[in-house]
Amino acid sequence: MPFEFKTTRRVEFNETDMAGIVHFTQFFRYMESVEHAFLRSLGFSVILPGHQPPLGFPRVHASCDYRRPLRFEEVMELHLIVQEKRPRTLTYRIHIRRIEPGPVEEVAVGRLVVVCVARKPDGGIEAVPIPDSLASLIEVAPPDPNPTGT
Repeated sequence: MPFEFKTTRRVEFNETDMAGIVHFTQFFRYMESVEHAFLRSLGFSVILPGHQPPLGFPRVHASCDYRRPLRFEEVMELHLIVQEKRPRTLTYRIHIRRIEPGPVEEVAVGRLVVVCVARKPDGGIEAVPIPDSLASLIEVAPPDPNPTGT
């Protein structure tokens, strides 16, 4: 059962500021994209069709610690780690590393906490257990001996 997922991508021009450095808000988009890719790798999405009412995974916490700048045309690795799994929530730690040009350097570490919710008939949402079909595929990573990534 997977507890981590990695993907790479190149920094696009529209993700940078006037200095050519990735704008801080973009890191939240990177974190979201690796979460979506992780779920797709398991055959799912952040919206779970086939459930009545439909289920989704909104964020209840998002944070990012920035360590080094990331610039236009650089290639990054996005490394998602499942830090915690509860009946209704998943907590991800996401390491963002510049891999090209070398040397490999960690540029940011983020954290996302998502909750499984069902849409109520009145338009509201209600936290519900993560369906077994998905929860059974996700494992919590072993403890990180170096949690700061340094």
